[in-house]
Amino acid sequence: MHQGLRVTIVVPAYNEAATIAAVVDDFRAHPSVDEVLVIDNRSKDTTGSIARERGARVVHEEQPGYGFACRRGFDEAQGEIVVLTEADGSFRAFDLDKFLAYINSAPFVLGTRTTRQMVQQGANMGFLVRWCNVAMAKILELLWFYPHEPRLTDVGCSYRAIRKDAWMRIRGGCSHPGPAFSPEMICEGYRHGLRVVEIPVHYYARLGGESKHSDSFMKLAKTAAKMFQIIIRKRLETAPRPAVANAPATQN
Repeated sequence: MHQGLRVTIVVPAYNEAATIAAVVDDFRAHPSVDEVLVIDNRSKDTTGSIARERGARVVHEEQPGYGFACRRGFDEAQGEIVVLTEADGSFRAFDLDKFLAYINSAPFVLGTRTTRQMVQQGANMGFLVRWCNVAMAKILELLWFYPHEPRLTDVGCSYRAIRKDAWMRIRGGCSHPGPAFSPEMICEGYRHGLRVVEIPVHYYARLGGESKHSDSFMKLAKTAAKMFQIIIRKRLETAPRPAVANAPATQN
């Protein structure tokens, strides 16, 4: 719990039996975490059963796709603060305190993996991956410069925190089934007038398995193209009524 608010960790997972136990153990050991919620997205291995054995709550999402798993996780989360992370161990619980330090004043806090000094050896953040994310972030910055003046460097970082009430405001516009869900969330945050901040996080090599979206040039190019399409489309959509989710959270 953080200042009277429950904290849920959402872990979308597809065939991550080799890594899920370490991820669940890591986040469950953090003193602020009330719930670790694993979204088993039609895994063909024992991901779900292992996560349950380690103390996570497991929900099965039958629609395949990272975006569907994330949506289900945000919807199912019992905490007032919801933190998204990866099932492969590339993010660690000790960075959670940084998200919680900002979440009262900014209802949507993004991680960034583009600070080179915090990218560990072997992490999937090579030159192309890094600069594709930076390029997409700068396009988003430019398109939303007025009135938000965002400062972003990584649209694809899946380590992020959002207040549950803020998620309920933007969820209607977050529908992409794949990895473009990540920048779509950011765009929806700006469309609804949310205060969005970005913080650097450590980024580690996967504990096992391989990336589903960026382990080859073709996968990376396909993901980048979808992200670009989403960013442009969201900027052209009619803006919703301004949100009022920027007020600091009140303690229970």
